[in-house]
Amino acid sequence: MDKKQQQPAPVMGFRGGPMGMRGGGTPQKAKNLKKTLIRILGYLRPYWWRLGFVVVFAVISTVFAIISPKVLGNMTDEIIKGLMGHAGINFAAINAVGLSLIGLYIVSAAFSYIQSWLMTTISQKVTFAFRRDISEKIARLPLRYFDQHENGQVVSYVTNDVETVSQNLNQGMTQIISSVIMIIGILAMMIGISWQMTLIAMLVLPLSLFIVTSIVKRSQRYYDSQQAALGEIDGHIDEMFSNHAIVKTFNGEQRSINTFNAKLYTSGWKSQFMSGLMMPIMQFIGNIGYVGVAVMGGWLAINGKISIGDIQAFIQYMNQFTQPISQTANIANVLQTTAAAAERVFEFLATNEETAEIKSVSSPKTIKGEVSLDNVSFGYNSDQLIIKHFSTHIKPKQSVAIVGPTGAGKTTTVNLLMRFYGLNSGSIKIDGIDTATMKRNDVRKMFGMVLQDTWLFQGTIAENIAYSKHDASRKEIIEAAKAAHADHFICTLSDGYDTIISETADSISAGEKQLLTIARAILADAPMLILDEATSSVDTRTEVLIQSAMDKLSHGRTSFVIAHRLSTIRSADVILVMKDGNIVEQGTHTDLLAKNGYYAELYASQFARV
Repeated sequence: MDKKQQQPAPVMGFRGGPMGMRGGGTPQKAKNLKKTLIRILGYLRPYWWRLGFVVVFAVISTVFAIISPKVLGNMTDEIIKGLMGHAGINFAAINAVGLSLIGLYIVSAAFSYIQSWLMTTISQKVTFAFRRDISEKIARLPLRYFDQHENGQVVSYVTNDVETVSQNLNQGMTQIISSVIMIIGILAMMIGISWQMTLIAMLVLPLSLFIVTSIVKRSQRYYDSQQAALGEIDGHIDEMFSNHAIVKTFNGEQRSINTFNAKLYTSGWKSQFMSGLMMPIMQFIGNIGYVGVAVMGGWLAINGKISIGDIQAFIQYMNQFTQPISQTANIANVLQTTAAAAERVFEFLATNEETAEIKSVSSPKTIKGEVSLDNVSFGYNSDQLIIKHFSTHIKPKQSVAIVGPTGAGKTTTVNLLMRFYGLNSGSIKIDGIDTATMKRNDVRKMFGMVLQDTWLFQGTIAENIAYSKHDASRKEIIEAAKAAHADHFICTLSDGYDTIISETADSISAGEKQLLTIARAILADAPMLILDEATSSVDTRTEVLIQSAMDKLSHGRTSFVIAHRLSTIRSADVILVMKDGNIVEQGTHTDLLAKNGYYAELYASQFARV
């Protein structure tokens, strides 16, 4: 397709998918963490009441977990009292304490389970909302966006980025609540046991916070880089797997592997290493605190100011106290990765869409097929025009061939007819109505199209043919396949029309795929046809058969045929000869040969013998 010779193309090859495009290159930090988090909260707004229950259940679960060490300390005191006294151990009291402790653990676990279940439900609903918005956004984006961005990059938004937000919401929200309540509750219990030991325990806190902050700052850029690298790999995988034959032909496997691994390995290793430093450092600092608490606790116990059970409970609290601090550090990392992923999604959702159709003229109920292009100018970049002051008038039911060298603007002209792109200037009219005033869907319904590049989705052959007419009957599908000369090879397949195929499947040849796309266009039964090198992938015999079917299909319809093989368009009513975005000649095959101009030169070059 000559369009890709003109427009700015994405960087391809072994550099890895969308390198050099959005999401590639040097990864950016979250531009506005606060704004991004506020937008995420906007997705949570419909579930505020459920979030309220999550908070309540998380608080109850955490409070019971906080009380447990104190109760366990009471059991220890009962045992020591029995050992030190003459009355012996009071097993009834110990049993009562033990049962109450088991009850606390059960209630804490139950409330923790409920709040986890609620939070999982909320996160999945938010994930659905994200993916729904992305899907709807894709439908509203202009074709220009997909011509300039890798498919894998868009897939990454739906998979990697949304999944990251989902997982972090599910884990992060409950951890934030639990950690805050845990820190406050444990601190209160520790002060209640001994303010002296609490003071010693708190001396290590500033050092912990300093180290955590330092690690978080250093790890931020690596998490951003890791998220961006995941998007690049999606694009790379899509590119390499869909063109694996070319990769093998030119021995590009190792280059592909190097590209696949290098960047993600570096950013992933560094981010995980920095994150992995958190726990051992916190444990080391915690152990220093244990030494001080043990010394102070022993002195207080000797002087009869606290019991052994209180020391046991305090040490448990101290151990638990470092846990929420570590979780808080992890939450900081979670917020970073969530913000990096969510911001990429929000930037995609903010991409410029096709111009809104506020008012539009109704399309004619009966399409005659008269097409006029009046002084049309267009360029994929505003400063570089491809089509320049292009004017022509096509009568109803005419067969129009568009020929010219690669990059002349043939496919671009077809894209303008379909309103895939807007004009820089001029107008295109169908039956006297400017297509710019019509709904895009109405314009596109007027055309049946067969492209040079086939497109088939994962499904049966019948479903692929019926893509152009969702309510088509089996009989209509078979008739369309017969008209496209596809019925014969379909019937030779094991499951016939119910055979499962896909774009990348090797069960049918490239020519057979092209026949299916032609059958799809025949089934659409549109009043006008666009055939962009529709017979490029078939053999000479099949080409003759398809040409015969196309002639029958084109009868009584306005049709536009783009062809490089000029022998296939000799019977066209009008041949438009394009060069550098302009029509340099037009007429019938015989007339153009008689002029002995540019068309004659092109025609002679295809049949010249060396």
